[in-house]
Amino acid sequence: MKKSLGTKLFAMPSPVWVVGSYDANDQPNIMTVAWGGICCSAPPCIAISLRKSRLTYTNILQQKAFTINIPTVQHIAEADYIGLVSGKNTDKFGVTGLTPIRSDNVNAPYVNEFPLAFECKLLHAIEMGAHTQFIGQILGVKADEEILDSNGTPMASMINPLISSASDRSYYAFGEYLGQAYSHGLAFLDNHEGELN
Repeated sequence: MKKSLGTKLFAMPSPVWVVGSYDANDQPNIMTVAWGGICCSAPPCIAISLRKSRLTYTNILQQKAFTINIPTVQHIAEADYIGLVSGKNTDKFGVTGLTPIRSDNVNAPYVNEFPLAFECKLLHAIEMGAHTQFIGQILGVKADEEILDSNGTPMASMINPLISSASDRSYYAFGEYLGQAYSHGLAFLDNHEGELN
């Protein structure tokens, strides 16, 4: 029997994403977020949730743009630090040695050292309570060539992205490869009538 834990924020795993933005003086800033995900396929959109007190919150509303950068496990210290301090009084790019590159699709910087970046135009800002959900339309994707397969698709195994767990406030790496999606469940179709999604 399951034990009731009440209302908790234990979704797992969560991404470790670094959000890039410019302030009103065109200074690049980055912050680490864990609350986000793909939210629409057409148009391709991604969503993140931020508190109003964050500099990135103000930057996104002013610039109507942001980037999502995917750090590798090799950048755990940088990603963690970026989430510890505020860009209101700290040059996070300067401290970490990371390089801001101006997006050619939106008015936001991406992180040169991270292997994958999504360039997003702000579509919606939805007030949820303590957080605001920003929904951005993906206008471009930047990827290091070494993380791409022969079809030009980014591979998680080549990126080795950080993931996190809210329940124990810990970072993790991806585990073993288990197989292709939409293949393991086919065994159930042999014995039951059903329509594929």
